[in-house]
Amino acid sequence: MRRPNFDFIGKRNWWFAFSGVLVAVSIVALFVSGINYGIDFQGGTLIDVRLEKAASVQDVRKVLGGQGLADSTVQVADVESVASKGKEVLIRTEQLQPAKQRQVLESLDKSFRLDRRGTSVQTVGPGWGDNVTRGALLALGMSFFAILIYISLRFEWKMAFSAMSALVHDLVLVVGIYALVGREVTPNTIAAVLTVLGYSLYDTIVVFHRIKQNSDRMGKRTYAMMANDSINQIFVRWLNTSVIQLIPVISLLIFGGETLKDFAFALMIGIMSGTYSSIFFASPLLVVLKESEPRFKTLRKKYGNMEARA
Repeated sequence: MRRPNFDFIGKRNWWFAFSGVLVAVSIVALFVSGINYGIDFQGGTLIDVRLEKAASVQDVRKVLGGQGLADSTVQVADVESVASKGKEVLIRTEQLQPAKQRQVLESLDKSFRLDRRGTSVQTVGPGWGDNVTRGALLALGMSFFAILIYISLRFEWKMAFSAMSALVHDLVLVVGIYALVGREVTPNTIAAVLTVLGYSLYDTIVVFHRIKQNSDRMGKRTYAMMANDSINQIFVRWLNTSVIQLIPVISLLIFGGETLKDFAFALMIGIMSGTYSSIFFASPLLVVLKESEPRFKTLRKKYGNMEARA
């Protein structure tokens, strides 16, 4: 199979601009729409009811309004075991005492007839949500710190900085897309994000390892030309790995239950972002940093015209 010969590094300013737009949109979405935190983070009561009579979101809201809970979040769950859409409803509301919970269930039963076998109520206090948030941030911070130390020791600090920048890039995009679509952030989302950081880092390390190998055999090339050749050498592997990673994730997103779909959605966005950033963000950023070194400055002055012709 003929090796591809794309000019990834030569168009780095375009990739930086594209990434900048994506990050800017994500940040704006984060501040404008905010994050839809799940019950585990903000506390409250989650009521999962299965109705014998079909009901729309508006119908359920009307009943909840009679209980002073008009601001509750109501959604129809897409569950394969339910015969017809609209029979299983998730209600997220403020923290309710047991007596109030019974009143809400009685009102729903009166209006739609509850299937008690499919009814559950879960209450999480605000203290639990704070603990979950602190634990998630601690796990994220520790993983970033460990990654930074490892890559600095195994490779060099410029590669570590580029890889960490790509991880932050991917994290911002995942959070921004969650804010854009309004999807709920749960502990499963955090687990998926941490998993995504591993996928993203793997892709980046594969590219950086080949660049490091080829940097010992520069020849009559600039660092940018050598890095571009390195990317083309592993491009087919990079593409195949990414497609193989996405196939089961997309299957989970389409056919999985609600819990699996939350996990799969974060994985899908993160894998796509990590796949992109390893070649189109981390590698060009590394080139910019490395070509500031005297050795590679000299090579750029000597062979830069060859890069321009290429």
